[in-house]
Amino acid sequence: MSEDVRIIVVKLADRLHNMRTLSPLNKEKRILKAIETLEVYAPIAHRLGIYQIKSELEDLSFEALYPKQYTKIKEMVKEKIKLRQSQVDESIKIVSGKLKEVNIPADISGRIKSYYSIYNKISRQNRDIDEIFDLIAMRVIVEDIKSCYAALGIIHAIWKPVPGRFKDYIANPKFNMYQSLHTTIISQLGDPLEIQIRTFEMHKFAEYGIAAHYKYKEGILAPTEFDKRISWIRQLLDWQKELKDPHDYLESLKLDLFEEEIFVFTPKGKVINLPRGATPIDFAYSIHTDIGHNCIGAKVDGVMVPIESQLENGNIVEIITSKTPKGPSRDWLSIIKTSTARNKIKQWFSKEERQESYNAGRELMLKTLRKNSLSFKDIPSRIFDGVASELNYENMDMLLRNIGSHKISVHQVFTRILKKLNQESEPEKDMTIEDIASRPVTPKKTSSGVIVKGMDNVLVTIAKCCNPVPGDKIVGYITRGKGISVHRDDCNNVIMLKQNDEPRFIEVNWDSYAAYKFNAEIQIEAIDRTKLLRDITNVISEYDLNIINASTLRSNRAGNVKFRFIIEISNKYILKDIINNLRQINSVYDVYRVLPGKKES
Repeated sequence: MSEDVRIIVVKLADRLHNMRTLSPLNKEKRILKAIETLEVYAPIAHRLGIYQIKSELEDLSFEALYPKQYTKIKEMVKEKIKLRQSQVDESIKIVSGKLKEVNIPADISGRIKSYYSIYNKISRQNRDIDEIFDLIAMRVIVEDIKSCYAALGIIHAIWKPVPGRFKDYIANPKFNMYQSLHTTIISQLGDPLEIQIRTFEMHKFAEYGIAAHYKYKEGILAPTEFDKRISWIRQLLDWQKELKDPHDYLESLKLDLFEEEIFVFTPKGKVINLPRGATPIDFAYSIHTDIGHNCIGAKVDGVMVPIESQLENGNIVEIITSKTPKGPSRDWLSIIKTSTARNKIKQWFSKEERQESYNAGRELMLKTLRKNSLSFKDIPSRIFDGVASELNYENMDMLLRNIGSHKISVHQVFTRILKKLNQESEPEKDMTIEDIASRPVTPKKTSSGVIVKGMDNVLVTIAKCCNPVPGDKIVGYITRGKGISVHRDDCNNVIMLKQNDEPRFIEVNWDSYAAYKFNAEIQIEAIDRTKLLRDITNVISEYDLNIINASTLRSNRAGNVKFRFIIEISNKYILKDIINNLRQINSVYDVYRVLPGKKES
């Protein structure tokens, strides 16, 4: 078995070297290597208890995949360490002195949690960095197990322990044979501090894992238990020989890296592996989506059980389905354990909600059309599709769904439909500068904050494709029937139009004496946490600005979040000031103005 261990350790060492020398590879290869390392190699190192390699592999992968988040976490940790280091140093002196008084030799030091581990706690557990007790921890290493418990008693006599934070991994080792005592105390400064207590032998194993496990001393697992715990290594090597397709091997490997699994059987004897705590519902979805959707009961080992019951190793499970299916229950989402079941249930409800919203939206639109003596047949599909495109929807079906879910008003959509119908029935001729100058306009439409060279009383509109604001370099374009459209001079549409239609461009300038508001769109990217949106809106509200629109996009995989705001501003310089202040918010790693095909700091 030791030979098997060495093969795996060599592979881990080789991968660590590869990750340390990623820079010569192109971006795509770096990302693929990092994903594979994070999903396969780091979990193997964790399962073998080789925490030194595991932590470095995770941090290197984290940096390659999410460089901005990595830098942000690194800066946050650096700032917190400055504040906590003196606390830890003082605590080390106190513990060292107390242990010397009772003749317990000890090696005491501090250790900093890995960046990827901190990132996981912030993003996946939705915690603030101030809530991470083991950001920096104290390690107390003593000679034997008796001294471990003696040291624990002395530490608890000095400081008050935090309830529920004590873990005895000496009496109950982790699955990878890690052993230590963990406790969290309230230090002399009133801050929580995690303390780990172990023997020198346990510490050696904690750092180097199974690779260091060739001698069995006091407190370390016996050889039979050791062989039992690492028998899965031989299985990995057997799979590599048996499975010719590397993809199949990788999938089998990923599956085996879960810490806790159970194996249950279908009535026909097929083995189904599930995470510990899985229910008959998880089992049903692992067999087939329809069986999951139609599940109304289950038999375990021939006995009827509630569908929320937890399955155990070796159970024979039979699913009872309904002859008149009604679909899953939302309550199941709080019971199930597998992502497969969760995703399939959510997809079912999402499909149902989309259909309901579509039907409601179509009904609202039909009523509005009838009130105006129209029907769907009277509206060409190109007009429906054109309105959907203007409102940033892929097609009319999606637009109707959003009407049905009240995300956009039916009146707003119908107004655009009427406008397009009128435009098609009475097309306007191409306009010249003289036409524009003589065309009557209302004060509201001319209040644009832009001066057209040599003209007054001219219809001017701000182009929505690039949303210029005072301070941007601008250019005017004589449109067909809609006056002068003002664009940023680097707008993609301007660049394209100048190639074939340059004579229609005209000089325009900002009116420095006017006090107008303009729409600007900004994007904020951050590591998700509680009260993040509140902090962002507080910064914007300090400028007494109106938020026209706001949207959120979350990435479950990475724990990141993106916000988009459309805000009213008077000039570019205020916008830059807002962006700079938003960047100072804790966990925000990028803020920029959204422009077509680019981003502006």
